[in-house]
Order: sequence, then structure tokens, then C-alpha cells
Amino acid sequence: MDDFDPRTYGPACEELLSELSPCPLAAGQPHRDRRPQLADLSIDSVAAGRTVVDRDMASCCLSGLWLVHNFLDESHTISQQIHTTSGSYWHGIMHRRETDFSNSKYWFRRVGQHPIFADLGIAARDSVAAAPTHGLAENLQVGGDWDAFHFVDTCQAALRMGGASQRLCEEIAQSEWQLLFDYCYRHAFALST
Repeated sequence: MDDFDPRTYGPACEELLSELSPCPLAAGQPHRDRRPQLADLSIDSVAAGRTVVDRDMASCCLSGLWLVHNFLDESHTISQQIHTTSGSYWHGIMHRRETDFSNSKYWFRRVGQHPIFADLGIAARDSVAAAPTHGLAENLQVGGDWDAFHFVDTCQAALRMGGASQRLCEEIAQSEWQLLFDYCYRHAFALST
């Protein structure tokens, strides 16, 4: 997602989203220096003065912020309390990152077809087209649609293979995180889409 701009999401989010490294496929090392800022977050601080129109979506943003800084347990604690499609999506990503792939697929079954899938399919296709040909991620789209289950399998294989395959999946996972965070933020605080 080339147009992802952390300034869009207010000062608390901007500070946490500036200078991020790509999303790891596995747990990654928590950004311990960010823990105090994350712990101080609330729906109101993330709202940055905007009206909260969907508290579940705002909670999704909190889950996503913990996750992008590799605090999987904290993200999980939040996402498992959100009984919506987007909450299940964050929950599925978290389990994929902890390499509990079957549990990840369980949560993606609860997601069904998410509104970001079309844009994510385009981002993945662009990433695959720009990557060296290695065959691993060429079938991330089935019939033109994003296939979250195949991406779980692809991430599992990429973790074993490492190298270019892992970097490609990390790039796609970063696009996924950005698209989902943006979607949740816009719906939590009624930003125009």
C-alpha cells in the first residue's frame, strides 16, 4: 500500500507507525521501547479528537498496533474480545504469526470475505510481479480473489525456505496490515474512504 501515511491516523498512531520495519512472518522481537506508548493507548487517544462511531473497529486498531510492534499476546487479548469479521481477521493474523497455522485458518474461516480482499489481491499481485520468479507465491489469488488460506500455507512454506520467498511474503503481510488497519480506522472514526 504505497499511499499509507501514518499522519492520517493522528499523533499517537503516527508516532507508533513511523519508521516501521516489514511485518515478520513469525513472532518477531517485540519493540520493547514502544511498550510504554502502547500501554498508554486507549480508544480515545487513538481517536485523536475524532468521534468514535464503532468501538469494535477502534479496538481492532489497538490490536493491530500491538501486533505491528510484535506484542502478540497483547494483540491476542484484544482481538479475541472483538466478535466481528475484522476482529477475527486480526485474530487470524496473530495466530499465523505465532505459527499456529491451523488456528489461523480457523479464524480466517470466521472472516469469510473481507472488504480489503480486493485491494490486498491487487497489492499481492503487484508484489509477486516485481519479485524474482520462484513459484511460491504465484497462486495467492484464486479466480482473481484473495485466498487467505493459501496465504497461510504460503507463509508457512516461506518460513521454511527463507530468503526471497520470506521477504516477498513479508511485503505482502505488510500490505495486508496496512490495508486492514486503514479499513478499521476509517470505520472506527468515520473518516471518508
